[in-house]
Amino acid sequence: MSLAAETREAVRSHPFVYEGLRAGVVNYSAAARYLDVGDTDTVVAALRRYADELPEPTETDRDLRVTMHSGVGPAETTDEALLVVGDTALAAEGGDSTAVVATGDVDPNLLGTVLGQCSAGDVSVEAAAVGEDTIVLVVGRRDGPNAVRLIESNAG
Repeated sequence: MSLAAETREAVRSHPFVYEGLRAGVVNYSAAARYLDVGDTDTVVAALRRYADELPEPTETDRDLRVTMHSGVGPAETTDEALLVVGDTALAAEGGDSTAVVATGDVDPNLLGTVLGQCSAGDVSVEAAAVGEDTIVLVVGRRDGPNAVRLIESNAG
């Protein structure tokens, strides 16, 4: 495999580097050192070529409705559950968490963006899922309003 191919593979293994390249905000030398796939100057050149080929990030106008549900905790059945993953079902049944539900124009990319923003904003996510037209984030009770703002900030 060529060094250019190794560099691209390393970038794809680190989505934050990929997104930084797309946005044009990466220090190429620092990224080359971080990726550690070969001679720094050669990797810098490969990163520059790769960045030139990547599509620029696009703003997406999304039609979203965001609601917040307090008192979320383990559910006995899945009938009223807001989120079901494997054997875990969470519903508004007297727990200590808050579920933020976004419906409308949602997709896994939006969930990924929101999870990254939650991480950067110290919003601890207990569970998250995306379905056909719904995203559910379960966060601590006090983090609910912040999670709502983060999701709404992506509506465009």
